[in-house]
Amino acid sequence: MTILDGKKTSNDIKDEIKEIVQEMKNNGEKVPHLAAVIVGNDGASLTYVGSKVRACERVGFESTMVRMPNTTSETELLREIHKLNNNPDIDGFIVQLPLPKQIDTQKVLMAVDPDKDVDGFHPTNFGRMALDMSTFIPATPFGILELLERYEVSTKGKHTVVIGRSHIVGRPMSILMGRKGFPGNSTVTLTHSHTKNITQITSQADIIITALGVPGFLKAEMVKDGAVIIDVGITRVPDETRERGYYITGDVDYENVSKKASHITPVPGGVGPMTIAMLLKNTLLARERHREAAKK
Repeated sequence: MTILDGKKTSNDIKDEIKEIVQEMKNNGEKVPHLAAVIVGNDGASLTYVGSKVRACERVGFESTMVRMPNTTSETELLREIHKLNNNPDIDGFIVQLPLPKQIDTQKVLMAVDPDKDVDGFHPTNFGRMALDMSTFIPATPFGILELLERYEVSTKGKHTVVIGRSHIVGRPMSILMGRKGFPGNSTVTLTHSHTKNITQITSQADIIITALGVPGFLKAEMVKDGAVIIDVGITRVPDETRERGYYITGDVDYENVSKKASHITPVPGGVGPMTIAMLLKNTLLARERHREAAKK
């Protein structure tokens, strides 16, 4: 059984990006600049954005954090997004989700300039991805593809089962695994809360990608021997015995499923670190695109 080590792989990617950025600096070029907008004081969001800022520092990117209070109106947030869209110094930016209830998330994501949408959530970028065109792939699916590629996990002709149909992971993953090329060329089944006989489907899968957010959902009896398991789930489970008062777990019953799997991602340390690494990769791509556009 091979552990798909997202922590190590993401560090490798960051080192590669750092070299490219150093070369940009040596050539007197502008380095990539990533901005993050965070509304409110959600603990998990603040931690996540903080780790993005640190990752930028590590690779030599410039970064800006725009913090707005929980009482921010939709109009105020849209005004801030408009500023970022029109700021030539910013190559890419993300709006950290979830947003407070007074703000329409869809409206906000639609307002982001597709050329700066390094999260890959704008319909323009999603559509380009679905049509196999060059675009920003959402960071978590992009990270999964990178893990499969770097560990040389065969996907051609394989049966991939995706559990969960979110716009951020499940749905894009189902499209990407069925695309031409590597990783891809697999036969994809997309399952969700209304799927019947899910065990019957997962037990036939060569590759299972689960993004449900239900701790321990995928049991050993749902998996065939030699399957590749990608666990995107990440849930804080309260636990008084731990110093932090909780522990982090994924969608997979890791202890038992790992005994049957050929490859598996741990939680934490699997898909999570890859998401930030691929956000940096998308920002680098945005900078290169903007540089090319400026030449024309």
